[in-house]
Amino acid sequence: MNNPLKIGHRGAKGYVAENTLASIQKALDLGVDAIEIDVHLCQTGQLVVFHDFTLERLTEGKGDIAMKSLEELKSLKVNGQFRIPTLLEVLDLVHKKCVLNIELKGPQTAFEACKSIQLYTETKAWKFEDFIVSSFKHDELKTVYNINKNIPLAVLTEFDIDTAIDVAETIKAKAIHPFYKLLDQHKVKELQKVGYKVNTWTVNDIEAIALMKSYGVDGIISDFPDRI
Repeated sequence: MNNPLKIGHRGAKGYVAENTLASIQKALDLGVDAIEIDVHLCQTGQLVVFHDFTLERLTEGKGDIAMKSLEELKSLKVNGQFRIPTLLEVLDLVHKKCVLNIELKGPQTAFEACKSIQLYTETKAWKFEDFIVSSFKHDELKTVYNINKNIPLAVLTEFDIDTAIDVAETIKAKAIHPFYKLLDQHKVKELQKVGYKVNTWTVNDIEAIALMKSYGVDGIISDFPDRI
C-alpha cells in the first residue's frame, strides 16, 4: 500500500470553516503535503478564496460573489467568525510550506491566477512545481495553458474520466482529479501508465481512504487530511 499525498480540502474543512485562513493554518498544522482552495473573481478584480458562487450558505451576505467588491466581501463573516481571504493572503500564509492546489471555480479566474503565480515565482522564490491549477472548467484550464505553459494543470471530473483525459492531452496536464467513486485499481494504473498523477476527492471515510490507498492513487483530497 502506497503513501499518497495528504491534500487538505479547502484547508482542513472537517475542522475549521472552509477556505478560511484559519482552516488553511489547521491543514498546515496537520502536516499536509498540499492544500486545495477555490477561487472566484470579485467585482473589483481580485481573486477571493471561496467555494460557492453565492454568499448565502456560508455568510450573512446575499447574492453572487462575482457582483461584490472586495471591500463588501471583507465586511462579511464566514460562519459568523472568519473573513473571506484573497488568494494573495493565502499565498503569504502557505509560504511554500506545501503545494497549493488552486481550483478555478468562477469564470475569468485563469488570467488573475496566472498573474499571481507569476508574481510569487518572480518575487517570493516560489517554484511553478509549488502550484497545481485545477478546474472543471476546461476553457479556464486552456487559458492558463495558453498564458504560461510552466504552470502544472489538473483536470477535475465528477462523471467522466475519458473526457478528462481528452482535455488533459490538449493542455499537457500533469494530473487528473477524479471523484473517488469513479476509480478502481485498473483505472488508476491506466491513468498513471499514460503519465498522469491521480489525486482523488473528497475522501473522508476511513474505509474509503484505505481503498484509495490500495488502488495506489498519488494523492487524496480530504476534509480530514490527518486521516490519510
